[in-house]
Amino acid sequence: MAHHRSGSARLVPPSEAVVLFDGTCKLCNGWAKFIIRHDQAHRIKLATVQSPEGQALLEWAGLPQHEFNTIVLIADHQFHVRSDAMFKIFDRLPAPWRWLRVARIIPGPFRDWMYNKIALNRYRLFGQYDSCQSPSPDHRGRFLKHE
Repeated sequence: MAHHRSGSARLVPPSEAVVLFDGTCKLCNGWAKFIIRHDQAHRIKLATVQSPEGQALLEWAGLPQHEFNTIVLIADHQFHVRSDAMFKIFDRLPAPWRWLRVARIIPGPFRDWMYNKIALNRYRLFGQYDSCQSPSPDHRGRFLKHE
């Protein structure tokens, strides 16, 4: 389900999407690296929720800025969370990843229940970094920066 916000997410260019993720979560960092590797068209920018850009976008979306348990995709003055965000990300990736959209037939409440179980246990299951990981020099252009 898309959530609409009035006004623009000024950090997000109209032709791009931004994925917000937990920069201390090892699973979330793995997901960010997956996006970088498979988004050859560079249609998706990334920002950690701990960064100034991530905090500004969380505030714009009206989402919690300190306790964060979902990935967020922001595009076209809308934001998507949980499993809907995952599917919107797959929409922007090439085949075969785009084909995973077929899993949308699973009812949203069940998808989000599964998502929440993993999200709430992600540090225990996958580990956590002591601080946000800095992007490697060749990935810096993939991260949102306020100009």
